[in-house]
Amino acid sequence: MGMNEQVKAILAYGETCDHCLGRFFGKRSHGLSNDERGRGLKIALALEENQPYKKFAGTCWVCGNFFDDVPLWADRVIYATKDIEFSTFLAGCRVPPMIAENEEMVWSDLSLAEPEPFKSEVNREVGKAVSARTGKVVDFKKPEVVTILDPATGGVEVQINSVFFYGRYQKFERGIPQTHWDCRACKGAGCEKCNFTGAQYLDSVEELIGRPVIEMFNAENAILHGAGREDIDARMVGTGRPFILEVVSPRKRSIDLAELEKTINSTAGGRISVAIRRWADRAEVETLKSNKAHKKYRILVEVDGEIAADEFAKAVKTLEGVTIYQRTPERVAHRRADKVRERTVLGIECVGEQDGKFIVEVLGEAGLYIKELVSGDSGRTRPSLAEILKRSARVTSLDVTQVEGAQEGE
Repeated sequence: MGMNEQVKAILAYGETCDHCLGRFFGKRSHGLSNDERGRGLKIALALEENQPYKKFAGTCWVCGNFFDDVPLWADRVIYATKDIEFSTFLAGCRVPPMIAENEEMVWSDLSLAEPEPFKSEVNREVGKAVSARTGKVVDFKKPEVVTILDPATGGVEVQINSVFFYGRYQKFERGIPQTHWDCRACKGAGCEKCNFTGAQYLDSVEELIGRPVIEMFNAENAILHGAGREDIDARMVGTGRPFILEVVSPRKRSIDLAELEKTINSTAGGRISVAIRRWADRAEVETLKSNKAHKKYRILVEVDGEIAADEFAKAVKTLEGVTIYQRTPERVAHRRADKVRERTVLGIECVGEQDGKFIVEVLGEAGLYIKELVSGDSGRTRPSLAEILKRSARVTSLDVTQVEGAQEGE
């Protein structure tokens, strides 16, 4: 079937606007909009049949003259996003089932090889109209805002994409978890046990960083993505732990990171501290989480009974470079798979004494359980310091002093 025959067949379904007719041949020729293409096809048919050309003035059986309303949809998008700061966007559309069915019927009946879907043209035409009026740029890959048109309701739904920044945090106070924990009793709903806060702990590193961030960005939420995590009773000192903070649905974007860092640190009251390095993106979150970083710890070790400092130091040194077999510790068994992990002690030494306890510095491969390296965890970790000393030993305080494996470009 030639093109003119296909055009006649399409027009036989009913009155068809230039946009929709042109879209059925949307990938034919370049440098034309669909309405120009459709008008050209109607002119070519009129010339071939030596009939008068009639400008379209009816109601399109495919789209119901949707494209007459492109300026109105542009108005709606501009109104829906008026309080949001953004420079790039993408227009999307929920296609009414009737329109989808109409065009798919023609594709199938006439075996059309090069049509463009209704959705693509709507997104492009509304995007162009919004861009022309606002100076905002259409971005198909990483738009800051996505607007979804819903012709069925006349509404516009707005999705604001997250922003991300990368930095390091220090935690100076024990007892603060890394991320928000819902109350175990009520699962976050609020009850007497949690004083109706819904939280197991009133503060977390995530919230101490996130609260001022949410306010400054006028955002819905802030999610902390850390390079590993420290125990709730450990401090994170020294060089700090790398993190990326995801700012969810920010209505403001042009925030000065130096000013943000200052605000976070002043509101944290010395409990945590952040050094914000730069902006980041979503792809880096996965890299941060998958990079297995070596960690350096400073611990206080208490040993049962009397032991000479040099004997203790010698026993500690025998663990250096050794592969440790650790069955999942009892303390984390409720949230970790029960298996044996092999981890290496990269460096370890006793560096002093404090209050009858020994100060030990350990550089461990990612995932090495430090408390169990000392205590043996009832034989679940071997070898252990307690096994070498042939007496009970335990960690009474633990600080993380260094997390290696920093992000590129820090």
